[in-house]
Amino acid sequence: MSLDAVSSSSRLGPMRTRPVWVQSLQRSLRTRQMQAGLVLTIAIVLLAIFGPLFAAHSDSAFVGIPFSAPSGSAPLGTDFLGRDVLSRVLDGGRSVVMLSLAATALGVALGVIVGLLAGYSRSVLDDLLMGASDIVLAFPQIVLVLLFVSILGPKLWLIVLVVALSHSPRVARLARSVTLELINREFVESAVLIGIPRRRILRQEILPNLTTPLLVEFGLRLTWSIGIIAGLSFLGYGIQPPNADWGLMINENRQGLTLQVWSVAAPILCVFLFTIGTNLMTEGLSRTLVGIDGRGGER
Repeated sequence: MSLDAVSSSSRLGPMRTRPVWVQSLQRSLRTRQMQAGLVLTIAIVLLAIFGPLFAAHSDSAFVGIPFSAPSGSAPLGTDFLGRDVLSRVLDGGRSVVMLSLAATALGVALGVIVGLLAGYSRSVLDDLLMGASDIVLAFPQIVLVLLFVSILGPKLWLIVLVVALSHSPRVARLARSVTLELINREFVESAVLIGIPRRRILRQEILPNLTTPLLVEFGLRLTWSIGIIAGLSFLGYGIQPPNADWGLMINENRQGLTLQVWSVAAPILCVFLFTIGTNLMTEGLSRTLVGIDGRGGER
């Protein structure tokens, strides 16, 4: 190596390795499952964000007789009140997408905090936090959410909060198990011996090692959030009429399914594609972590 090359490399400094979770994401993006899931998920998110800009009619405008067949003014026909199905589909995705993402992000954040505190304390705090998590886990998620929403009313902030709380014990158990395994590692014990504060150890030493499994868990929780929130709207405890919402549209138009199939099939298809997309992304990442490529063989 020439002196110029040596001096150039010394000026650049030591090369930094990419975090493990970044490497895992990059490997998973080469798998077919991850690519297909990413395309589906991005497509639905873009539809939810920008769809209202392309709606030909207002989501509450009456454009024809109820359950009319597809036509030039209503490409997917009309719903049970004579409103344009396509316009309501384009307008109805924001609630499902945004509420699902918000509930998942909040649930994962709460679960990580609880799991880190429980795993690192190894004291009575661990027993209290895990005991509270066991109580929440004793209830099926949809039952727990319905319990609070039916008592306090279908408020959007309440739906996000309760769905997040129903996710947090599952995330907490994952975070706790990884934390318990990491606290006995040499780099954590060294940090304790030199007097680094506990909060800094949790933030800089343990949390980065949780990132990769948390990405998989985030995908799983997001898939569940989509189903729960769409199901709440279907049952009448989510977005309320006359607002457009995919879950609400399925409930409103199910009685006319034999008359105008698109009034039910279109919102079902959107929820289905969003769920399948997030599930494929999660599975693609998890298969990468265990060393299996997108074709089903070991790498």
